[in-house]
Amino acid sequence: MSQLIIHGRKKLSGEIEVGGAKNEATKLVAAAILTDEDVVIKNAPRILDLEKMMDIIKSMGGRAEWTGDHEITLNCKNLNPETIDQKAVKKLRASVVLMGPMLARFKKIDFPTPGGCIIGNRPMDIHFAAFEKMGAKVEEDGEKNIYKLSTDGLHGAKILTEFSVTATENVILAAVLTPGKTIIKTAALEPHTEDLARCLNKMGAKISGIGTHTLEIEGVEKLNGVEHSVIPDMIEVGTFAILAAATRSDITITNINPDHLDLFLEKLHNFGVNFEVGENSLHIKKGGNLKALEKIETNVYPGVPTDLQQPLAVLATQAAGSTLIFERIFEGRFNYVSELQRMGANIQTLDSHRILVTGPTPLIGTEVKSFDLRAGATLLIAGLLADGETIIDEAELIDRGYEDIVGRLQKLGAEIERID
Repeated sequence: MSQLIIHGRKKLSGEIEVGGAKNEATKLVAAAILTDEDVVIKNAPRILDLEKMMDIIKSMGGRAEWTGDHEITLNCKNLNPETIDQKAVKKLRASVVLMGPMLARFKKIDFPTPGGCIIGNRPMDIHFAAFEKMGAKVEEDGEKNIYKLSTDGLHGAKILTEFSVTATENVILAAVLTPGKTIIKTAALEPHTEDLARCLNKMGAKISGIGTHTLEIEGVEKLNGVEHSVIPDMIEVGTFAILAAATRSDITITNINPDHLDLFLEKLHNFGVNFEVGENSLHIKKGGNLKALEKIETNVYPGVPTDLQQPLAVLATQAAGSTLIFERIFEGRFNYVSELQRMGANIQTLDSHRILVTGPTPLIGTEVKSFDLRAGATLLIAGLLADGETIIDEAELIDRGYEDIVGRLQKLGAEIERID
């Protein structure tokens, strides 16, 4: 178990560069299963989740290695699904998107129940319903905690389901090599999902409707290798922007795509944050009086991302008035609230989807626990603005989505260290 030791109330300044999107890089690893040729992923973040996805590929006999500081080369020509590392799959939620390409390629797979952060119910039913419409059979082995997927041959189908990012990606990855036309009528629009589709088209797939809720996928016989650069991680941008605003620091965030952040930036403006948007940068400036928002409601893109709900709660603790936060996506994403309350935050839990944050309240350093990736980042922000020393237990969870977070923040002037 790792700990972060933070001495707060330090004014930070400087530039911090955003890495590649975690939620795209892990899916590009899954896409590599669909070709015998090399797949080169550039602007890949050196984070734990991506390392775990690479380990799963290697456990099946594939090649997955760092060939540059932020470059990965994969080759999945000789995969054997029977040797998949079940323990690794069970520790990583992103592994769920391996199902689609493995089913399309191997026709029969035994797949462990994917794991990941405990942030609420994330059912597999919508994935399996889509696979069944495409001609797959799905059985659950409760004793071994695995799913048995098989097909005599997938076929195109019309898919109607809730707006699920990973279900959209799983169907896309299964459909690109499936004969016939697959239509996804309720496709997710997250930027990393769109860019996954663009990468697959570079590999020879025929996906149309990218950027809309209706995708049409004409199956092809073969995909080629590709070299593709991961888009900037908009969750990292949001995290660092909130960190700067909450600590009243002057920080420029580089390597961003402002077009992915429209509603988030509108929320920052409404909070009273002083900032300037450049072509590929976001400058959070000192000054400005933070004021509460009537409501922050998470939703699918282009709504406020659920992954930024927790950090936004910390910002709300420093704003004058009460902010209602409505978490529409996951019912288990308020486990961090008790830790912020221990630091002095005035937060009322109204139900499993709503909290009321009243500020401004000074936060006091204490020992807290990171329950998941984004909760850990949230407590890190709280520690940086709190008086005294904050100790974050199970800080390794932050490494799942943020590369070298300690080193990068130290360069901004943060007094922070890691103890393993």
